[in-house]
Amino acid sequence: MSTTTQPPTSTAKARRSPIKFEVVSSERLTRHMQRVVLSSHQFDEFARKFGGFTDSYVKLVFLADGFDYPDPLDLDFVREEFPSEAQPVVRTYTLRAIDLVHSRITLDFVVHGDTGVAGPWAKRAKVGDVIHLNGPGGAYAPDPAAPWHLLAGDEAALPAVLAALEGMPAGARVHAFVEVDGPEDEQPVVSEADVTMTWLHRDGAPAGSTTLIADAVRGLDWLPGEPQVFVHGESGLLKQLRAYFLTERGIPRDRLSLSGYWRRGETEEGFRAWKSAQTPA
Repeated sequence: MSTTTQPPTSTAKARRSPIKFEVVSSERLTRHMQRVVLSSHQFDEFARKFGGFTDSYVKLVFLADGFDYPDPLDLDFVREEFPSEAQPVVRTYTLRAIDLVHSRITLDFVVHGDTGVAGPWAKRAKVGDVIHLNGPGGAYAPDPAAPWHLLAGDEAALPAVLAALEGMPAGARVHAFVEVDGPEDEQPVVSEADVTMTWLHRDGAPAGSTTLIADAVRGLDWLPGEPQVFVHGESGLLKQLRAYFLTERGIPRDRLSLSGYWRRGETEEGFRAWKSAQTPA
């Protein structure tokens, strides 16, 4: 191909490049979850942006096969100069863990066969494979002063839920609800807190099609005091519970972390477009 594959030097210096990571290990955790551990020679740059949030996320950049991309990767240049079939695909994933001592991050990917972009990549990932990413971002961390905590979500939120539970102090009271397909998708819970963990099984129903989480949350006998609430996952879940928390339970907005990670039937690009068009409640 005749496309120029290196940006002008002056432009490259003025632009921010994604950080290049390499696969350290990849293993299947459960029937539908693949864990990939990554490291980078630029880890210090990445770590400086880490805010200590348990819902920290990164933007993974998946490059098309068969194209000579600039190194360091300049996404603005690629978008301007490369053909449509060479445009990178970006996917958002929550950090399961960050190891500041050994300069590593851990990502857990939901895998459903060869569907999607990130899951199949994770399933095939081997030591030395390269992936670029931007981030981390994030906004939620458990408040040790909260009377109690309520966490809920689906598989997409599971890494953040488990990270939050690991970050809870001893004595913290927590109710957690996570929807997965079945018992084979459950994971061990490690926490010093007093955690009541409830796994909700879809038993073959499509992800994002049930009211299991909303029903469980509404049926909970609430503890005394005002909880800190974290509910992330498919966008319909937020629609089911937002008014319940704000109106029926009177939880202040600053005690709520409600976020849609995905929308049933939409790619991430379609979901972002849909989400940006919504009017905040």
